[in-house]
Amino acid sequence: MIILPKVTFTQLLKRPTAFLAYGFGSGLAPKAPGTFGTLAAIPVFYLMQPLGLISYLLLTVLFFIVGIWFCQKTVDWLQQDDPSAIVWDEIVGYLITMIAAPTGWLWIVLGFVLFRIFDIWKPWPVSLADKQLHGGFGVMLDDVIAGLYALLILQLIAYFF
Repeated sequence: MIILPKVTFTQLLKRPTAFLAYGFGSGLAPKAPGTFGTLAAIPVFYLMQPLGLISYLLLTVLFFIVGIWFCQKTVDWLQQDDPSAIVWDEIVGYLITMIAAPTGWLWIVLGFVLFRIFDIWKPWPVSLADKQLHGGFGVMLDDVIAGLYALLILQLIAYFF
């Protein structure tokens, strides 16, 4: 078991890149930080939901690109490869899940559940990206792929139901 250095909210506030990588502090949760990171994504999605599809996609891509950078800076700071407390990848993965999602709380919750299932289960190639890629890009990519799986299932459910 890897023991992470004890990071406080005050330390995160002094490092804006780490504050973002830690999902506005949600990654500090002592248990299930990925779940708390995904919960932190819901208000972000809620603010982005009124955007048109192109704007939503561009902002999500921007969050992915800058996420690579500040996740890398945080990995370097912690001197750990993909610590569970870094949850910006969960935020981006959830935003991917919710691309063109129908409106309403049912869809927000369903997207949350689907994303968490794929993020935890890690079907191929999510597991491959998780094991083989490192640094900021590696931190981000497995959750992007999990988000794509969840997006596909969410859209199929929306289409057929």
